Parts: sequence; C-alpha cells; structure tokens
Amino acid sequence: MRIDAHQHFWRIERGDYGWITPEIPTLYRDFLPEHLRPHLSKHALDGSIVVQAAPTLAETEFILSLTERDDSVKGVVGWLDPADPSHLEHYERFRSYPKFVGFRLAIQEMPDANAVLEPAFVDAMRIYADMGVPVDLLVRSHQLEPLIGLLGLVPDLRGVVDHIGKPRIAEGAMEPWRSQLAKLASFPNVYCKISGVVTEANPEERKPEDLVPYVRHALEQFGPDRVLFGSDWPVCLLAASYDEVIGVLERSLPEGWGEEEKRKLYGRNAKEFYRL
Repeated sequence: MRIDAHQHFWRIERGDYGWITPEIPTLYRDFLPEHLRPHLSKHALDGSIVVQAAPTLAETEFILSLTERDDSVKGVVGWLDPADPSHLEHYERFRSYPKFVGFRLAIQEMPDANAVLEPAFVDAMRIYADMGVPVDLLVRSHQLEPLIGLLGLVPDLRGVVDHIGKPRIAEGAMEPWRSQLAKLASFPNVYCKISGVVTEANPEERKPEDLVPYVRHALEQFGPDRVLFGSDWPVCLLAASYDEVIGVLERSLPEGWGEEEKRKLYGRNAKEFYRL
C-alpha cells in the first residue's frame, strides 16, 4: 500500500480556518477529496492520511464525516486539547469513527511550548501513551527542546514529528535542529514525517539542493523503518507542486536506499504507525 501520510482538506465557508485568508489566494478555496485524487493516481498512491487543519473539534468532525465513505482516505488525524479536562470524552467520540487513527498535538500554536511539561498535560499524554494512540507532533524547531522534555517524561508515546520539526531552512540554519532531531530519533516509538519541507525555505531563492541536507539528515537519523512520506498538500502549493515535493524527496534519498526502503517510506511505515 502506497500512502501520502500527510495532507489536508477544507471548506472555506466553514469559517474555522483563521490562518487561511483572502491574502493567501493559493489556499483560499475549497480543497476536497476529488481535488487530490489526480495527484494520488499520477504517483500510484493508494490513498492518504488526512490531518486536521483547524484547532477545533468541529473541524475534526467535518473531515471525519467528509471522508467516511471515501476509499482514498485511509485514516484521519483529528484535533483535541490534552489540557482540556474533557479531552478523553472527545477522544472516545472520535474513536467511534472507523477512520479516526489519532490526533495532532499542535505545540506550534502554543504561546509557550513549555506548557507540555505541566503535570496535568503530562498525565494526559501518559494516558494516550498507555493506550498506544498515534499522536502527530506539530512543532517548530525552536520548540524542540520542550518536546524532547515531554518524551523524556512519556517515553512510550507513539509519536510522529510532522514536517521534520520545521528547521529554519530559509536561514540556512542546521543547529540546534540537527542535534535535537537526533535526540528525538533516540526514542524508539517516535517516527518522522518527511513533509512540509518546501514551505520552510525562501520561495524566491529556494534551490532543490538547499533542501537535501535537511531531508537526508531526517532520513538518516530515523532510518528506513520510521519515516513517512507526506505531501502536506495543499499547503505545499505555496512553494511547490505535488510533483516537485516528491522530486525533492527522491533527490534526498540516502545512497544505498533501494526499493525496499522506498516501500517503507511511501506507505508501509504509515500503515504500521497508524495501524491501518
């Protein structure tokens, strides 16, 4: 099974996508399953994992209902707030949907990422770790240290770092991201999505070779068994086409990676991580 492990759908009129405004015309329109299928077909992908794009319970319910009968959707990663006393109630409701596979922890949106180290938050994450729930970890590179701290407190968390931890590619900065990503890779239950890379570079100056060191470092640290391809479509369109995203990844593969490693990267690992 070949899978795009990270993409989004939205319907603008719903009104909970505050970050998508008319000033971003590339994204300010509906993106629905029928718009993604041609890309999946072109690249012989059997389906995708849809990830929440708004920090609301209503948006998760929307994408679950939207994709419930769509064979191209293999799983839905929703949203919930572990700091909300009712988080388990919401999780149980979402779990009643067959395609719900986990939730995304949006550290990126937190004013202070150290909030993930608060006792109540840690206790909530231990509950999900004990249940083996897959958790996407959305984090910017300057927030990686608190995430490392959280994993130190909840080492059994089944997590996947989205967008290789959003390194500062536009600035050409490798450290401390390089060292921190290596620390994250030391946790055996943590995976990494090779996604969202093109939008971290300066679109006016970006060269494909500028991205290769970042992608290759992530691939080498996590190895062929813990990396997942994700297009981050349609957000990727801000910087590159679907074809170009795959082109960057192919150019970045470590020497010696063959068809077996590619099968893991392009689907087998996603199937295992999300227990599809």
